[in-house]
Amino acid sequence: MRAYSSLSHLECSRTSKTYDADVVQGTSEVGAPLLARYDLERVASTVTREEIAGRGPDLWRYHEVLPVREAGNVVTLGEGMTPLLDLPAYGKQVGVPGLKMKDEGLIPTGAFKARGAAVGVSRAAELGVTGIAMPTNGNAGAAWSIYAARAGIRSLIAMPVDAPEITRTECVVSGAELYLVDGLIGDAGKLIAAAVAGRGGYQDVSTLKEPYRIEGKKTMGYEIVEQLGWRTPDVILYPTGGGGVGIIGIYKALLEMRELGWLTGDLPRLVAVQSTGCAPIVEAFHAGKAESTAFPDAYTIAFGITVPKALGDFLVLAAVRATNGTAIAVTDEELLAAQAAVARAEGAFVCPEGAACFRGRGTATRVQLAGRGRKRRRSQHRQWPEIPRHGDSRRAHSSGRRPDTVTTLTFVLTS
Repeated sequence: MRAYSSLSHLECSRTSKTYDADVVQGTSEVGAPLLARYDLERVASTVTREEIAGRGPDLWRYHEVLPVREAGNVVTLGEGMTPLLDLPAYGKQVGVPGLKMKDEGLIPTGAFKARGAAVGVSRAAELGVTGIAMPTNGNAGAAWSIYAARAGIRSLIAMPVDAPEITRTECVVSGAELYLVDGLIGDAGKLIAAAVAGRGGYQDVSTLKEPYRIEGKKTMGYEIVEQLGWRTPDVILYPTGGGGVGIIGIYKALLEMRELGWLTGDLPRLVAVQSTGCAPIVEAFHAGKAESTAFPDAYTIAFGITVPKALGDFLVLAAVRATNGTAIAVTDEELLAAQAAVARAEGAFVCPEGAACFRGRGTATRVQLAGRGRKRRRSQHRQWPEIPRHGDSRRAHSSGRRPDTVTTLTFVLTS
């Protein structure tokens, strides 16, 4: 009987040392992300692209290259296989007649974060984890708390007080233990690390501190290629913030498909798009550095990509360089103008993070860092709650702030 997953082992992204994939793992002994590896030779000999085409329209159609061992352990809300939409009117305006948008706003919880949550929660529950804990800028925490509820496990979430109201609501309604922090995602991460250390059964699922979120997000790469008739686009622009997991995952998928023989020829050029108010990847790329440095006083209206220093920055930079891509930054004013222009031309109301990619297409040959060091619009004196070791009934309440749009995208250029 064919195995549901071909998961072989985990591998340190820095040293290539192997780790057991069938116990709960965090980062490697050198503090680097662990990457899931598969028996791709076996997959290539037993699975065809034609077979995949006949499967259900969700990300689990690629289950042989996902980490969940048994089909019965899959936790799903129908995530995946989002449309790859033609944007002819806007494409004509910007001189890209083959412009397409991968619309992740139609996925459960309204953001691509559901991909990582579905696979991450499924694998965590399969390995016996009884609670997940994470810092978040909003969407990821909402997604993981929803999928944790679906799996029947607990969730502990810490997010900046400036995170979008709608994401708070999703956490609260799903029963998450939620804490708000007057600071950035890194500050929330410190709280989570301290709390997990004192709680049994919880796993810290912060970005790239567990191996399987990236596996869910890599399915965007598989889908894009399959939706294009098993061809690659010329360029993929991606909003890059919380660890760059999306762009890392897409690159991982491309390499796997090439090894499987499902993909031939050159890989698409990958473009990391950030805001000038928080552009550590852009600065590192153009400085020729292998890693970024923490971006000071980060602020941008594109809250989801406000990550001053990412654990996986070296993987993002490696992927961009390996594909002859680039990294670009746009101002908040530019991305908001692009958001309005796309809505008028195509009827697509994308989030600020996604809108950065549309503006990014027009600034691909230049880098703007005029917004560097912009001050945050809150007190510089930060006070954080202490998270109790065993949890309590504290919950965040509505602040009356406007809900943000939640549509996210991968911006695809095809010839």
